[in-house]
Amino acid sequence: MALTLVWLRDDLRIADNPALHAAAERGDVVVCYVRDEVSEGIRPLGSASRWWLHHSLSALQRALQERGIPLVFRSGRAADVIPQLLTECGADAVFWNRRYVLAERNIDAALKASLGDEGYQVHSFQANLLFEPWEVTTGSGSPYKVFTPFWRACRNRPAPREPLDVPPVLSGPGIDSEDLDEWHLLPGPVDWAGGLRQTWTPGEQTGQALLKRFVTDTVDGYAEARQLPDVEGTSRLSPHLRFGEISPFQVWQFAHAGSTSTTSGDLTVFTQELGWREFCWQLLYHQPQLATENYRPQFNAFPWQQPDPDELDAWHYGRTGFPLIDAGMRQLWDTGWMHNRVRMAVGSFLVKNMMVDWRVGEQWFWDTLVDADPANNAANWQWVAGSGADAAPYFRIFNPVTQSKKFDSDGGYLRRWVPELRAAQNVHEPWTELPAGYPAPLLDLKASRDRALSAYQDLRRD
Repeated sequence: MALTLVWLRDDLRIADNPALHAAAERGDVVVCYVRDEVSEGIRPLGSASRWWLHHSLSALQRALQERGIPLVFRSGRAADVIPQLLTECGADAVFWNRRYVLAERNIDAALKASLGDEGYQVHSFQANLLFEPWEVTTGSGSPYKVFTPFWRACRNRPAPREPLDVPPVLSGPGIDSEDLDEWHLLPGPVDWAGGLRQTWTPGEQTGQALLKRFVTDTVDGYAEARQLPDVEGTSRLSPHLRFGEISPFQVWQFAHAGSTSTTSGDLTVFTQELGWREFCWQLLYHQPQLATENYRPQFNAFPWQQPDPDELDAWHYGRTGFPLIDAGMRQLWDTGWMHNRVRMAVGSFLVKNMMVDWRVGEQWFWDTLVDADPANNAANWQWVAGSGADAAPYFRIFNPVTQSKKFDSDGGYLRRWVPELRAAQNVHEPWTELPAGYPAPLLDLKASRDRALSAYQDLRRD
């Protein structure tokens, strides 16, 4: 019987896994995960993502064992590990689902060529994006730079495929595996992950349950509720999508199958969020240095300020004296996640009020978010900074006081994450009666806004 090695990456699921499904149809299967942080161009995961990865792999290992096959862990250069695994298990084929970061694409292309020359069958599959980045282009064949026409073009293409079922039968030999615990993905002597454990349960089973609950119970009113940080109005699916515990095809199917006359508008807004995910990945595919280089080269001349270490720490740990910024950053530090409305506000505060290079914020989010992915994280920071494609207008500077008054009018979110303000009469502007233990504002909002506007206007004139 034919034996196929299935190499999993950001697709840690059994259902709707095209590579696994095709391998199971072919015969016996060996499933592996390779921790490769040494190949050229690979960006190591941040701390929160490593925590998630450990628990996601543990959940997948249990799910596969229940179906009779092990999950093999190996570490090292994928170019070395995959051929070695093929030899060890005696497989004549290797299947994987496609990746889109340039360094990963280079690894996969080189392996496909070398293994093919050696007589192995090598097949890759579309699993983690609804639309391949090279397939959605303008009339001239160039990539889109604006979201709305990009998403319109996607919607005009054939509808995404139906998700694949769990393979009915999985069988295959066991081979030696490294011990997941010895990868030391979890915190060391200082256990900072208590809030993550209380907030999240990584794994495919939880992702599927969240998706079903969202479509049946939460989606009604989503278009408005998603703007309110103190309301459980979002899907919380982002980390499950980031690690491929659920697929965008499953999300798409559930959303459309669950649509009713009362929820269709909300589901349209929700699926548009999937569109933004697709758009960000298209940007990264065509601009591989999206996390390190300005998408708009004119921003190379922008006068970012070298941050004062104490002021930067005030932003990192929620001690700026602006309640919405501090609430968001404390939520991030505690749970590894932050409400999207607040993400825009804290990003704007860093790059426009504090005049700190957006890459500083991108790196902090990369380390602290459980849903930090290479495309969304970089593209969204560049959106806030104004240096990206389809970026926020340069004059859009999120005022944290205005934002909290509009989207958290009763201050529930602020008081939850900034306990010093729980008894404050004016929770949005506490400096009028500064509570004990809460810092004075880090900067003057109007003066810092004027400074940023002047810098942006100078850049536009050059």
